[in-house]
Amino acid sequence: MRVYVPLTLSGLAEAYKTGELGAELVAYAVTPALREWYLSDDLEELEYAALGRAALASLRRLAADPGAGRRRVVVAVDVPDGSAVAGPDRGPDPAGLGEVRVAGPVRLSRAASVHVDADDAEADVTAAAQALAAADGGDDDAQFTVDGAEDHELLWYATQEIPHLVGLAG
Repeated sequence: MRVYVPLTLSGLAEAYKTGELGAELVAYAVTPALREWYLSDDLEELEYAALGRAALASLRRLAADPGAGRRRVVVAVDVPDGSAVAGPDRGPDPAGLGEVRVAGPVRLSRAASVHVDADDAEADVTAAAQALAAADGGDDDAQFTVDGAEDHELLWYATQEIPHLVGLAG
């Protein structure tokens, strides 16, 4: 099963150093709730939606860590079927759509790819991280700012490029 793990650049650097993404991870995947919300049977589209949910979770990590590099980071990882369990139903909260818990240590070597914002997204990602709390509180202008970060596509990187990417974390 493919899951999408939200990180920051410093989190990716730590995973590269230790060889592990961690244990008891919160990640995102194609779940029944995500399928119902997205209304598609196309697996590629559904996986793209799960990647988007993980990108939003990465933005939340950035909002909580002002010292982290201002780029969203998502690692796509293949885990054994059954090791990812859908998170609790969070009702209408779209941030919880597709959320799964992955048990056991997850080795970085299981990663299929890494997705990271381009340089030109940094200003919008910075503004979105700062506006996230207000957007969660219902501020339409702040939500517009958060949506501005979501307009940036994450770039795809092969796992062999992780050493280059972690150089961006410093």
